[in-house]
Amino acid sequence: MLRQLFAPQLVILYVLVASTLYVHFRGKQRLRFARQLGDHSTYLAPYNVLMYAGSAVPNTPVIPVEQFPELKKLSDNWETIRDEATRLFDEGFIRAAAKNNDWGFYSFFKSGWKRFYLKWYDDFLPSARTLCPKTVELLNSIPNVHGAMFAMLPPGGKLGAHRDPFAGSLRYHLGLVTPNSNQCRILVDGVECVWRDGEAFMFDETFIHSAENKTDVNRIILFCDVERPDEVRLHDGDEPLGQPQHRQGVGDPERRRRACRRAEQGVRQALRGPSRQPRGQGVESERVLHAQIFRDRADPRPYRDVGAALTAAALPR
Repeated sequence: MLRQLFAPQLVILYVLVASTLYVHFRGKQRLRFARQLGDHSTYLAPYNVLMYAGSAVPNTPVIPVEQFPELKKLSDNWETIRDEATRLFDEGFIRAAAKNNDWGFYSFFKSGWKRFYLKWYDDFLPSARTLCPKTVELLNSIPNVHGAMFAMLPPGGKLGAHRDPFAGSLRYHLGLVTPNSNQCRILVDGVECVWRDGEAFMFDETFIHSAENKTDVNRIILFCDVERPDEVRLHDGDEPLGQPQHRQGVGDPERRRRACRRAEQGVRQALRGPSRQPRGQGVESERVLHAQIFRDRADPRPYRDVGAALTAAALPR
């Protein structure tokens, strides 16, 4: 009887159920249980629980951005980043997906939310290198930033309560063009964060969060996915036993980063849905589209969601 209760298939089920319950009841706010069962975070719950257990930063909705000193160069240069973002917005490059091919943010577009991808779990997009080289240079100097975009929330825009499914990253927001008002804010598990020009904050996007802009001013921010730092306890040389250390210092850091990027790419692509294009066509189409844009900057209509195309083409089949 006991052997049947602890069969490998049932143990896996027990782990999934326990992890799902932990994720569901984590924090003060939660989804309806029926919605939680179908949410992507349920299927990633065992992995996410491991990430929470080994996190080197507090498992709280909002994390002090000072714990990421490498990001200070972004807030120090926020005006430079803002100037490139506003030029993109004025020329029509910060926009919604041209087709329903960006499933990770599909529901956001209905509220008027728009974005311009700089980098999304791969190399920087050619359009970003050409149109906002100073921002790309700053981001390129911070290896733990795996995804970045400019994101715009229009007057009256609202993003409903949701949680992101992947705990391997944390979310960084830097205000570029904001109303500087408490009426333009994000609530993370009930904790209010207000976007203000030149100010940044970091939060755990696997907590329930929602956003709103009740002002008459567009809100434009730099939106980044930053690798969640984790720690191990080991006896290593002069370090005392039990001294927490960043895992980046154990083994081959570059190999670990590549493995993390591959896992994150797989998750993000799964959320976007299967690609309808054969392998390689996404990248080539992106090159053609950008060639058209650069020939005629006055007409931004050919621009489309190149982030999804590049991500899909980069993944192994």
